[in-house]
Amino acid sequence: MSKGIENPAQKTLVLGGTGKTGSRVVQRLTECSWPVRIGSRSANPAFDWLNEATWEPVLQGVDAVYITFQPDLAVPGAVASIQSFVKTAVETGVRKLVLLSGRSEPEAEACEQIVMKAGVDWTILRASWFNQNFSESYLLDPILAGYVTLPVGNVAEPFIDVDDIAEVAVAALTENGHTGQLYELTGPRLLTFEEAVGEIARTTGRSIQYEPISMSAYAAMLKEYDIPEAFVALLTYLFTEVLDGRNASLADGVERALGRKPTDFSDYVRKTAIAGVWN
Repeated sequence: MSKGIENPAQKTLVLGGTGKTGSRVVQRLTECSWPVRIGSRSANPAFDWLNEATWEPVLQGVDAVYITFQPDLAVPGAVASIQSFVKTAVETGVRKLVLLSGRSEPEAEACEQIVMKAGVDWTILRASWFNQNFSESYLLDPILAGYVTLPVGNVAEPFIDVDDIAEVAVAALTENGHTGQLYELTGPRLLTFEEAVGEIARTTGRSIQYEPISMSAYAAMLKEYDIPEAFVALLTYLFTEVLDGRNASLADGVERALGRKPTDFSDYVRKTAIAGVWN
């Protein structure tokens, strides 16, 4: 749903420009010939959240920024980093900030407030759990192995497709009418992780078992596989705090921003299965 295109001479910085949502935002902006700069450690100039000296060079000549924080706004130090980055961005001349946030995370909501109070145009994208975590992230290997073990039982989540997130982000970055909007982005229905894995199994014709286990057992398993302590701590937080049932509700952010329904999990599964990701 077009709300009027803004000045296409405005350069946009996409942080996490090689990540799940960022790469898709970059692709869409490039396809519509919108000036874009990728913010990543591998880009030139490079951007690194852990090195503030890299921030100002990538912000030079930039009018808008799509902000994603790795690995999550819930990790220690994220709020301070967002505070410092937003201050630097505004001082450098940035006039619009679009933040990818998470549902029901106090730290994420603190970051939202920083962006809202920065004194420039802002849009918040508060997203639920990504569909693509099953195909482009840490759940891919267990699915390929045919055995998914997670510390979550009968709790439902409105999984959101990252292509929908990217489309909303691009609308917020390039169209009028999205300033001052907080879009809560969810899929169109609730699914438990077991139901989601079941859909993948049925569509691919593969046998994929799902087993809920305790958080302590899951953390111990991750440590056996030499998963970094910081990532174990993040997953522990997400599975115990965010996936406790508080987010088992649908929101209308995609429809408000784009004028259409969000992508259903089944459509995502069919598309991904055809691409052969789970073969």
